[in-house]
Amino acid sequence: MFYLQRIRSKSICLYLVVVLFTCGGSYKSFKLYINKSSPKHFKETMASLTPASHHALNVEQIHEMELCVTNQQSTKWILNSPDPPGFFQQVFGSIKRNFSLVNSNRSSSSPSQKKQPLSTRILAVLSNVFPVLKWGRNYKASKFKNDLIAGLTLASLSIPQSIGYAGLANLDPQYGLYGSVVPPLIYSVMGTSKELAIGPVAVVSLLISSMVSKLVDPVADPLSYRNLVFTVTFFTGTFQALFGLLRLGFLIDFLSHSAIVGFMAGAAIVIGLQQLKSLLGISHFTTKTDVVSVLNAVAKSLHTSWYPLNFVLGCSFLIFILITRFIGKRNKKLFWLPAISPVISVILSTLIVYLTRADQHGVKIIKHFKGGLNPSSLNQLEFSGPYLGEAAKAGFICAIIALTEAVAVGRSFASIKGYSLDGNKEMLAMGSMNIVGSMSSCYVTTGSFSRTAVNFSAGCQSAVSNVVMAITIFISLQLLTKLLYYTPLSILASIILSALPGLIDYNEAYHIWKVDKMDFLACAGAFFGVLFASVEIGLLVAVCISFGRLILSSIRPGIEELGRVPGTDIFCDKAQYPGVLEVPGVTIIRLNSGSFCFANANPIKDRITRFLTEENEKEGANKPVVGIILDMSSVMSIDSSGIIALEDIYKKLVLKNIHLLIANPRWKVIHKLKLSGFIEKVGSDCIFLTVNEAVDACLGSKSIGPANC
Repeated sequence: MFYLQRIRSKSICLYLVVVLFTCGGSYKSFKLYINKSSPKHFKETMASLTPASHHALNVEQIHEMELCVTNQQSTKWILNSPDPPGFFQQVFGSIKRNFSLVNSNRSSSSPSQKKQPLSTRILAVLSNVFPVLKWGRNYKASKFKNDLIAGLTLASLSIPQSIGYAGLANLDPQYGLYGSVVPPLIYSVMGTSKELAIGPVAVVSLLISSMVSKLVDPVADPLSYRNLVFTVTFFTGTFQALFGLLRLGFLIDFLSHSAIVGFMAGAAIVIGLQQLKSLLGISHFTTKTDVVSVLNAVAKSLHTSWYPLNFVLGCSFLIFILITRFIGKRNKKLFWLPAISPVISVILSTLIVYLTRADQHGVKIIKHFKGGLNPSSLNQLEFSGPYLGEAAKAGFICAIIALTEAVAVGRSFASIKGYSLDGNKEMLAMGSMNIVGSMSSCYVTTGSFSRTAVNFSAGCQSAVSNVVMAITIFISLQLLTKLLYYTPLSILASIILSALPGLIDYNEAYHIWKVDKMDFLACAGAFFGVLFASVEIGLLVAVCISFGRLILSSIRPGIEELGRVPGTDIFCDKAQYPGVLEVPGVTIIRLNSGSFCFANANPIKDRITRFLTEENEKEGANKPVVGIILDMSSVMSIDSSGIIALEDIYKKLVLKNIHLLIANPRWKVIHKLKLSGFIEKVGSDCIFLTVNEAVDACLGSKSIGPANC
C-alpha cells in the first residue's frame, strides 16, 4: 500500500472513518479491508466521503487504526520480500564465479568489452592467472637496479639459511638450495606480492621432520624418507591450489591469530633445542621434538661424546650475527650488514676450519654435497603404499601452516606499500610452486618473514628480486658447492638460532592476555602442546580450544533486555546503557547470536521463559508483562529446531495471555518462517520491521495478541 504514504494525516483519518463504516464497525473486517484495498477502491471511497462521518470514531480509535495501516505497510515489506537464493543456486553460483574465465569484477564488464577479439580475451585470462603479464608491461629499467641489489642481498641470506633448514628437515644441504631456485621463479610470475621472499622456512622444516620421521627413519632409510618428503610436498601444493580455486581460504582462519602466536613461539623454542645437536657436535640425537626428549638426549650426550670447539665456534659467530643485527636496527642505512652477516660467517668459519684442520679435532663439517641443476624427482613421488594417507594428512597440515605464514607476511608488507594482496591468487601461486617443486627435488617452501624483511629493507620494487635470488643461488649450486666442504655445522646452527627471536612475540602474547583471556588460552595451548608433546598435538590443542570457544558461545548466546534511549526511537541494552527507559508492560529481548539452531534453541527458549518469570515477579501483580518483543536483527539463520523453539515460546505465552512480537527478522529467517507455516500460526500482525513499530503496536493496539495473530 505504497500510495498511502503520499496521503496527508487528515485524509487518512477521514478515510479510516469511511472504511470502518464500510466494514460494519468490525476491527478485524477493517484489517482485512486494508489488506485487500487497492488504489482504485481508495479513490472511490474518498469520493463518497462526507463530513458527517467524523463523529463515528474518537481520537484513540483513529490513532489505533493509523498504527494498523502503518504496521501493515512495514509488515508487507518483510513478508513480500523475494525468496533468498537456494542452496544449489549458491553452490553453482560460487563455482561459476570461481571458474569463470573472465575477471571476477563483473562491474567492470560492459557490452563493448564482450565484443573484444578472442586474442584480447585470452590475454585477459592469462593476465588474471599470471599477474606478471600486468605489472611486467610497466616495469622500467630504473626499478631493476633496486631489484638487483635486493636479490643479491636476499641470496646472501638465503644460501646459509636454506642449507641450515634442509638439515632441520633431515635432508641433504642441496635440497634446501633447490627450494630457493625453482619455487621463487614460479611465484614471481603467479604471485601478487612484491616483497615476499620464497624459500624453505624453519617452522615448515620442523613440521616435515617431526611428521615424516615418525613414518620413515631418515638415518636408516634416507631414500624412502626423501621420497616421502617429496610426496608430502606434492600434497601440500595440491591442497593449496584447491584452496585458491575453490576460494577456501577461510580454512586457514581455523588457526586463530592467538593460536599462531603460541604455535610460532613453541616451534621457535623446539627449533632452537634441535640446534643443540650441531652446536655441541653431538653425533647421535633423538628424532623426537618435545623439550623433555631433547633435553634428555643432550644430557646423555654430555656424559659421552661432545666437542666444545663446535660450541665455541658457533657461539662466537652467533654473537657476531646478533651484533650486526643490532647495528642494522639502530642505523637503517646499514640494513645490508645483518643481511650479509650469515654469509660472512660461513666464509670466515670455513676458512678457519680449513686452515686449522679443526675437522680433525671434533668440529663437524658439511662435507661434500651435490650441486648443479635441480634434478627431476617425478619418478620418486609415491602414490601407493602404506603411508599415502599419512602423507596426505601431513601435506594438509603443511599447506595450512605455510599459507598462514605467507599470507600474513605478504599482507603486512603490502599494507605498508599501500596495495592489496589477492589471497586466492596467492594460494594458487603457492600451490603451483610446491607442485612443480615436488617434481624438481624441492621440499615445501613458502614466504619467509626474516628474508621478506630483508628484501623490503633492500628496496625491492617487484618480484624480480626473487628471480635475481634464484639465479644467484643456481650459479652458486654450479660453482660454489665444493667451497662449502669445510663449513662447520655449528655455524649453520648459529644462523638458524639468530633467526628464531623473530618468531617469539612476547608483546603480542601479553596483548592477547590483556584483551581476551579465552583467546590467550588458545595461545598457551598451542605453545605448551608444541613444547611438551609435538607439533601436531600443539596445533590440535589450539584448534580444539578455538572450536570449543566457538561452540560454547553458540550454545550460550547473549540475550539482552532493551530499553528506549530518552527522546529517541532507539533501543539499547540496559546493562550497557543504564540510563535507558523501560517500556511498562513490554519486555524487549535481543538475541545476540548469528544462528538460532539446534545447538542453542533449547537454551534460548529456557532463558526467555525464565526471564519472563523473573520480570513478572519483579514488576508485581499491578504491572504484569503483557507483551514480549524478540529483536532478531542479529540472527542470520534459523533451522527447524529454532522454529520449534519459537513455536513453544509462542504457545507458552498464549497460555499466559502475553503477546509475542518479532522485530526485524533477516532475509533467510523470514523465508524459513514462511515455509514452515509459523507466520500462518501466529499471524502476519506479529511481524514488524523495527522494534519501535512493535512497541507502538503493543502499546497502542489491543488487537495485537494471540487472539488476533
